[in-house]
Amino acid sequence: QVQLVESGGGLVQPGGSLRLSCAAFGSISNFYTMGWYRQAPGSQRELVATMTNTGATNYANSVKGRYTISRDNAKIAVFLQMNSLKPEDTAVYYCNAQRALLNLDYWGKGTLVTVSS
Repeated sequence: QVQLVESGGGLVQPGGSLRLSCAAFGSISNFYTMGWYRQAPGSQRELVATMTNTGATNYANSVKGRYTISRDNAKIAVFLQMNSLKPEDTAVYYCNAQRALLNLDYWGKGTLVTVSS
């Protein structure tokens, strides 16, 4: 059983910053690719950023240069530093851990980020 627990969401003004954290618990190793997805009201869930266990990253074009993903392999945790936030970044942000070779895919419950003045 694997549990992903997100924290760090909240209300921030446009141009502000937030840092999201996700801690993994249970039968999970640092071989997983970990990352963040988001879902805005009325929209489909979309990739924000992912990072493999070797440090390779992938970012959505809409967040490149503003968001930075990082991870702590010892603690099996992933973080998302979000800067220069825009109203269109408003969404529920979900933590994800996946290991494609084993067809394993886990999700957190999500944390709400609201960017508004």
